[in-house]
Amino acid sequence: DATDSSPPTSLVPILFVVMRVALGAICCAAVDVELTGFEGSTPSHFEEMNDPVMGGQSTGTWTVNEQGKYGVMDGEVKDVPSLKAPGFVAATCNDKFPDASATVSGSVVMTVRSTTPNYTGFKLAFAAGTVSPSYSCRGGGTLPGSRGCFKAPFTVPAGDDFVEVRIPFSAFSDNWSPYTGDQIKTCKEDKDVCPTADALKTIKQLQLMAEGHDGKVHLEVKSIRASDDAAVAFI
Repeated sequence: DATDSSPPTSLVPILFVVMRVALGAICCAAVDVELTGFEGSTPSHFEEMNDPVMGGQSTGTWTVNEQGKYGVMDGEVKDVPSLKAPGFVAATCNDKFPDASATVSGSVVMTVRSTTPNYTGFKLAFAAGTVSPSYSCRGGGTLPGSRGCFKAPFTVPAGDDFVEVRIPFSAFSDNWSPYTGDQIKTCKEDKDVCPTADALKTIKQLQLMAEGHDGKVHLEVKSIRASDDAAVAFI
């Protein structure tokens, strides 16, 4: 008689699960796009800009720790006398960033740490799909033609180690107050202010902000990447 080489019936469900896991890992691997970092021979170049450009009194610096391979934003946000409201400290990187459109359903992932975790005015912005990044990131959609600078708040947990802070793209909006950085319309309220895959093809500027709240700020940044969280799934 011919030998039956088929697996025992009891093993079929197990083999099926193993095959699904293997195929899922192959077909649905997570997509990561590095936007900025300091590990290579040419670290990302950020420039510091504070509110004295508009008569404010905030102070800040941006430096790169070459030994630790991370960028450092350090300073203090103070009131702008003419506005009687907190100003800002900012570090901006203008570059030709890689296409991040495949991660639109995911998040921006920042590897960071801070000695001022109680500061509540940290924000991240990126200009995408706009002709003038600087203009868009000044107007926040409140000035004619100033759409396309997407901003979201974030917090950094206390601790000595670098941690990953995830900001979903659905948490960003390109309609926010140029005085506080707070969103006027959220992505949840109005899909028109959400980042799109088309916009993420052409990111032109990244901006780290401390704004809208007085206080000392210290933020250390190892890397910023875009990641498609939803890509990890079984087929």
